[in-house]
Amino acid sequence: MGGSGMDQKLSSLVKRVLYHHRTQGKAVEGVHIRGITDALRADGVAVDIISLPGADPYVTPKAMSPTQQATSLMKLVARFPEPLFELAELAYNAVAAWRVARYLAKAGKVDFIYERYSLFMFAVVWLARFKNIPIILEVNDSSTVERVRPVYFLRLATALEGWVFRNASGLVFVSGVFRDRIQAAHGRIAPAIITPNAANIDKFSYTPEQREQARQKWKLDGKVVCGYLGAFVPWHAIDKFVFEMADHLKARPELVLLLVGDGATYPEVAEFVRQRGLQDQVILTGRVPHDDVPGLLAAMDMAILPSAGDYTSPVKLFEFMACGIAPIAPDFLPIREVLKEGVTGWTFPAGKLDQAVSMVLAKSADVTELKKVGVAARTYIAAERQWRNNVVQLVEFVLKVSGR
Repeated sequence: MGGSGMDQKLSSLVKRVLYHHRTQGKAVEGVHIRGITDALRADGVAVDIISLPGADPYVTPKAMSPTQQATSLMKLVARFPEPLFELAELAYNAVAAWRVARYLAKAGKVDFIYERYSLFMFAVVWLARFKNIPIILEVNDSSTVERVRPVYFLRLATALEGWVFRNASGLVFVSGVFRDRIQAAHGRIAPAIITPNAANIDKFSYTPEQREQARQKWKLDGKVVCGYLGAFVPWHAIDKFVFEMADHLKARPELVLLLVGDGATYPEVAEFVRQRGLQDQVILTGRVPHDDVPGLLAAMDMAILPSAGDYTSPVKLFEFMACGIAPIAPDFLPIREVLKEGVTGWTFPAGKLDQAVSMVLAKSADVTELKKVGVAARTYIAAERQWRNNVVQLVEFVLKVSGR
């Protein structure tokens, strides 16, 4: 394919793909699954998805929250003590092998299997090797990184992980630093590519009228708006950013924070804003209908990502950039791999929220520069980081590792 791949229909190279995942298909997981699937389908490739029962990634939530589509059994398993929960994950290999084998028997030829890697999952890699079908693992998690839910059977998880990373046809990582960590932990791994996340321009476009309506609705006329869109959870640090910013807002009455979403730290932030009397400058929308998100993005002049995983590729960064919103983000290597300093956004030293606040205050004083950087960010996404860019790279990779 080479450089001409963008002009060639992918369906001329691959006809059918099976996408297998063991996630709940919600939030960012769902965004990524739909991004890859939709881009392949748009090029004429047939994509079939095998999910956990009740975890259809196309059952889109109507609000910015996890989908409520999990079956009663899934909800029950999620409450298991960690050892029992991990044994259930291990046992699911039998279910996955049976479901995928049954699908393959009916589907006929499949060009490759694309699986979102999950801990303790090995059956589909084994089955693909047995049937001589290329299998690509998209790696977003690992037993070797710090996790919200610590692994109980760590040695077993790591051993199984090493086996699947060696025996898959290929691996897809969202950042070079993550690939390097996995390689250091496991030694030899399958061939790998680096594919940061993406966003489609057509889904993050708005008209001047939409911007005007949104700014009127939230009383933002004449204001410089710094936005946040996502979960209020400790590892995103939006709560700490608000606490750090609070003392500076009264001196900058034209600056408004528009914070969209909810989560564990939301009540504390809301109470803090109320006690400090900052309701006019810190607007908390809470959970909003999905259809309201474009309008809220349209109201923003700049965006803040207070924190992120140091090996992850934050989807919100790409969505802000696709909207033409100038982002300010921590200087983790995966972010520096896709953000050009002073051209498509700015970075601050990770963990230094006082410097994040200083940068927001400084950049918000120059609306002309914000617009310029926002336009450059959107241009970059349009040219290099839409989901079709990712699937073109993926198909090229599959052809290479399968010797086609």
